[in-house]
Amino acid sequence: MAKIKHNNFLDTVDGVFSDATEAGVLHLYAQGSSFGGRKIKVNDRDLLHFGTTGYLGLEQDSRLKTAAARAIFKFGTQFPLSKTYISHPLYRELEEKVQVMYGYPVVITKNSTLGHMGVIPTAVRDEDGVILDHQVHWSVQNAAQQLKVRGVPIEMIRHNNLDMLEDKIRDLSSKCRKIWYMADGVYSMYGDCSPISGLMELSNKYPQLHLYFDDVHGMSWIGKNGTGYVLHKLKELPENALLFGTLSKTFGASGAVLVCPDVKMYRKIRNFGGPLTFSAQLEPASVAAASASADIHLSPEIYKLQDELRYKVRYLNRLLEKTELPLIEQNDCPVFYIGTGMPVTGYKLVRRLMAEGLFINLGIYPGVPVKNTGLRITISRHNEEEDMDHLAEALAYHYPKALEETHTTLNRVRRAFRMPVTNTEQKRKEPGILDLQLENTIHKINKEEWNTRFKGHGIFDWEGLAFLEKAFCGNAAPEHNWSFYYLMIRDKSRKPVLATFFTLALWKDDMLAPASVSVKLEEKRKQDPYYLTSHVLSMGSLFTEGQHCYLNSSHPQWREAVRILLETLETLNEKKDTSMLVLRDFTEEEDLSRVFHNRGYIKMAMPDSCAVENLSWQSVEQYVASLSSRSRKHFRKEVKPYEKFFNVKFRETVTAKKTEVYRQLFENVRKNNYDLNTFSFPEKLFAVMSQSPFWEFMELSLKKEYHKRKDGITLGVMFCYKNGKDTYVPAFIGMDYTYAREYQLYRQMLYQTVKRAGSLGFRRIDFGLSASFEKRKIGAKATPKVAYIQARDNFSMELMGAMREK
Repeated sequence: MAKIKHNNFLDTVDGVFSDATEAGVLHLYAQGSSFGGRKIKVNDRDLLHFGTTGYLGLEQDSRLKTAAARAIFKFGTQFPLSKTYISHPLYRELEEKVQVMYGYPVVITKNSTLGHMGVIPTAVRDEDGVILDHQVHWSVQNAAQQLKVRGVPIEMIRHNNLDMLEDKIRDLSSKCRKIWYMADGVYSMYGDCSPISGLMELSNKYPQLHLYFDDVHGMSWIGKNGTGYVLHKLKELPENALLFGTLSKTFGASGAVLVCPDVKMYRKIRNFGGPLTFSAQLEPASVAAASASADIHLSPEIYKLQDELRYKVRYLNRLLEKTELPLIEQNDCPVFYIGTGMPVTGYKLVRRLMAEGLFINLGIYPGVPVKNTGLRITISRHNEEEDMDHLAEALAYHYPKALEETHTTLNRVRRAFRMPVTNTEQKRKEPGILDLQLENTIHKINKEEWNTRFKGHGIFDWEGLAFLEKAFCGNAAPEHNWSFYYLMIRDKSRKPVLATFFTLALWKDDMLAPASVSVKLEEKRKQDPYYLTSHVLSMGSLFTEGQHCYLNSSHPQWREAVRILLETLETLNEKKDTSMLVLRDFTEEEDLSRVFHNRGYIKMAMPDSCAVENLSWQSVEQYVASLSSRSRKHFRKEVKPYEKFFNVKFRETVTAKKTEVYRQLFENVRKNNYDLNTFSFPEKLFAVMSQSPFWEFMELSLKKEYHKRKDGITLGVMFCYKNGKDTYVPAFIGMDYTYAREYQLYRQMLYQTVKRAGSLGFRRIDFGLSASFEKRKIGAKATPKVAYIQARDNFSMELMGAMREK
């Protein structure tokens, strides 16, 4: 399997968001001539509003509104100057009030995102290191990436994993002056919190540890003067901590605030903090509204507001306790997350609730893993008890309806979130239209039935799979042993609707990551060979390429067949505890793409698949004439002149000594290819190839007259599989890089492969993925391919992103 492209994150998110928009749950517009907070008008309907982040409802407070309106008429809509030069007349008053709230020096920023971009590169020095919680807000992660160009190490830990954090601290302690751990106080999706007491214990144990908290979702609704969750737990902010709060969301205005107890660092950040220096300052209306809110925060009224909200949060918790709804986190935070698992279940449930007069946001990728989609319900002081009664009743009624409508179950959702399963769930009755055959060896699959669908496809006709099973079992190393799973789904007349196979194998987590990431990880694997490796259940295998899935899309039950496939994979995934499911080598098909996404998979672009489909020529001259004019020029300049340097031999069996030569050449290519960072193949693979009548080895050696040695030097080998009489498959290549550039070795091997396939009378060459530019030059056609991936969580992907070079 060649490398999945790296530049498709935005394309992936665009696809997810587009599906959610089409489902009517994203990119909506509020309507109406006014807004009170309790209800929101969408699609000409008034809906009870359970999607705000203004938890205390201060954005509707008349004191804030009046202050903002007066400021506009006094000072204008904006004060268009950098705050470094001069702040408008209301700024000093706001800064003084907020500083009294916290009791420490503060910096007011335009918003938290710009604040992080200004503060993090200033606070973190070149000799420091950074550790990110993998669920810390995107704005913090994005700002931290700026540090890479300065050589600051960026590490990442699993969410709230203090043992992993301590290991990272120890790793960095000898390399870094300060070690910054960056986390949220309250996490915006699930509503869970940082383990503050545990972090302070680590801080006391390791003086190098400094803490950077984004507490914008913990602001106002808790803490002395509404200063948030982190300070509520700490009571006092130590000098080794920086804290971000917000003047928007629950505070009711706009902007953000950095709290910095270190006076020296405070001066540096205030004097020059990137966007803090060059960006426009908050508008007069925003500053005035924030100042009015600060007055409320500095008065006893803030505790009355907090108590009102706390009562409503606990009221909803009591209502949800009476249901079987999978509430991911239960605490006093006004954020509730009810898992739906698959996106399609979330879409259906949100639409059902909107029909009941309820507006709720959906948590989707990349905010959460795709299979951890769910309802993100937020409570504010605007919500009344009767609103929450209606919400709980509607959820209890419509949640199981949405599960049934999307062919899933409560326990499937609970397993997706690693929650205990219930004992009351009844097994859903299957319609019995289709029949599944699941086997663990190709020898239990009818050869004729399989080959009817896969003969001529890569190395996964019946014979090819029998070869793979023999090669990848009974080996010493765990990465050299694969489990095979074959699925045949037939209709009532016993005709296959879907057929495919999967392998369960140990992958390097960075196989899909940029080469720069793999280089770093391979250094760590010199001490720990299995560092960041996981078991993956993948359609096809790391040895094969092509259309691994036969699907009769004209069959009326094809969607049901796909559903059975995905549910079977889910069961296997749970039993084998794999980290990722991969469906690969598909062409772009809108209907199928939507089905996979709705079931919790994200689409990733892969390298083009290359094939030569015109082998009808009878001579080299006819072959060259079949190429494009540009390719003909390439052939005459870069290919044909180098043919004279080589002896070309084709071997069906080879000695043990020659097998080792070939294996070493292959290892040269594998180890040199960080773009596809895989484990080695078992040594016996090449011996099994030699014993198989379906394989041959194309060897290129340098003629004796072009070097000083008496015997020819073997420079390259192509491992070629003969799939029936139709398809020739140059599966893998081995090369001696010492001579590769001088003699245009790779291009010559591609050309000799084409010559060989033509001379044997094959109709097609499956050249596989990657290097499409070179393969097109010798007549190959490139076809775009995509994969669909479902990860157990986003940690590995985000870790690779954190390690990626800027």
